[in-house]
Amino acid sequence: MAARTVKMWKVFSGCQRQLLCAAAVSPLSTRSFAAVRAKKKSAKVEAEKETKKEKRVIDDKDRHKPFGKTAWVPVDDVYVSRFYPRITHSAANAINLLKTFQGLDFTPHDQPVFIDLRLDMKLEKKKKVDAFVSTVHLPHPFRTEFNKVLVFTEDDHQAKVAQENGAEIVGGVELIQPILEDEISADFYIAVPDIVSKLVPLKNKLRKKFPKSKRGSVSTNIPKMLELFKNGHEYTVEDDCYVRTQIATLNMSSEQIFDNLQTVLVDVCSHRPAHMGPFVERAIISSQTSEAIWFQSGDVLPQPAEEAEDQ
Repeated sequence: MAARTVKMWKVFSGCQRQLLCAAAVSPLSTRSFAAVRAKKKSAKVEAEKETKKEKRVIDDKDRHKPFGKTAWVPVDDVYVSRFYPRITHSAANAINLLKTFQGLDFTPHDQPVFIDLRLDMKLEKKKKVDAFVSTVHLPHPFRTEFNKVLVFTEDDHQAKVAQENGAEIVGGVELIQPILEDEISADFYIAVPDIVSKLVPLKNKLRKKFPKSKRGSVSTNIPKMLELFKNGHEYTVEDDCYVRTQIATLNMSSEQIFDNLQTVLVDVCSHRPAHMGPFVERAIISSQTSEAIWFQSGDVLPQPAEEAEDQ
């Protein structure tokens, strides 16, 4: 029995060795597997080539392009505004639209007209235009009351001239303490050059209203200063680059509103060197109850003589 068992184990072990040697020596399985894989891959590539079609060229020049500043101009007069770029009107057309809106909405005729300008304050070598305050004499004033102007002078003759030309308050250094204690106030403060050095204690109190020659509030020509500041319109640069100010009322004629708009824009652009290019990046005009209307500021500014001759 034991001899038969040993004989069977020898037979089994011999068969196992024979099978292992055949698997190690014979390359048939590997070759057939590689050939099948290569065949499948080439069939897949051929199938992709067959299914790949030519790209059709669609002529969509007459179709509406939705949303974004590159969208086409709408065909109809009623459309969803957010799907198309904002329309920028000429200044004259924008003023006429304000008057049209007022008639359609039955809003007050004497409501104020505002402008909102965004300025490019950049200069060469990473410098910027300093925020400024300016006063202009509008050709068509919209205020019915005169501004309250205080004149600093210690000369009796100059004081008399100031009073004759409509100065509200005239005086010298004796006015410093009442101003500091808020007993005296004015819309504008002007001075003659001789007294400016004595007004240093008022710098922190008056701040932007402190008399300065570059603002036209320091001069020996008192009548000229009073003419400007009594009827003058003051505006300032806010948030580093914005000018937001009233320029007229809607009951004024379109020509009067345009003249006031032009006066303010010319004065704004005078605060930047001409060779630096356009100063106004974006211009908006609106009334108190209307929507904001974007307009082209370049149409309002006077053209250089060379460009005018070429046109």
